[in-house]
Amino acid sequence: MHSVTLTQGLLLALLAIIVGVDFWLEALFLFRPIIVGTLSGLILGDLQTGLIAGGLTELAFAGLTPAGGTQPPNPILAGLMTTVIAFTTGTDPKTAIGLALPFSFLMQYIILFYYSSFSFFMAKADKYAEEADTKSLVKLNILTTSIVAITYGIVVFLCVFVAQDLMKALVAAMPAWLAHGFEIAGGILPAVGFGMLLKVMMKAQYVPYLMVGFFVASFIPFSNLLPVAVIGAALAIYEYFNSKDKLLKGESAIVKGDDYSEGI
Repeated sequence: MHSVTLTQGLLLALLAIIVGVDFWLEALFLFRPIIVGTLSGLILGDLQTGLIAGGLTELAFAGLTPAGGTQPPNPILAGLMTTVIAFTTGTDPKTAIGLALPFSFLMQYIILFYYSSFSFFMAKADKYAEEADTKSLVKLNILTTSIVAITYGIVVFLCVFVAQDLMKALVAAMPAWLAHGFEIAGGILPAVGFGMLLKVMMKAQYVPYLMVGFFVASFIPFSNLLPVAVIGAALAIYEYFNSKDKLLKGESAIVKGDDYSEGI
């Protein structure tokens, strides 16, 4: 078992603030668990654990995307706490995913609360917009974003530093059957997340690519998944340029088929 130092706790809180703002604005997608987990592992001095925990959590959250006011379990706390729990308690990252879900749900409810409570600012925002008062509108946006950012920092610091001894005691007190149950659930979650993603993205024309990837990953021996990733990238580039050519040809056919006599 390891302990999170005060410096590491503050750095993790700072990381949460940065990626929390990114998640709030959905700007650079730094909030994805694979990035958060990797950076958390780097801060804790255990990059391998961060990569494994972030990768597993990313698969579990692959099909969970916020849509409007609908918020899935928070991916930032999921990726960060999975890494922290695996690091501090010595548990397998698959078990840590299940243990990190309550923290993810906690932040999900906090964000939903902010979505509701920030609606009271809309009257002022509408007033500023009608008056073309851009300075006040910017200040209002900075205020609400700052509230969210500070909340991320406080919640993460309390979870990773203040409550770490309680977390260790809880994991140590868990019976073997319960820990094994969390490990099984954590192993299933990535498959469920990937299945949800396929449910959204799966189309008939993409089935051959899925079959190629499954065949390569299942029947060709190699030490890691890099070859599959390279093949996937090659197929994605091919599909992109193929679709682009079809679109350009379609636009060209429309232009040639129209009658532009007398400038109409």
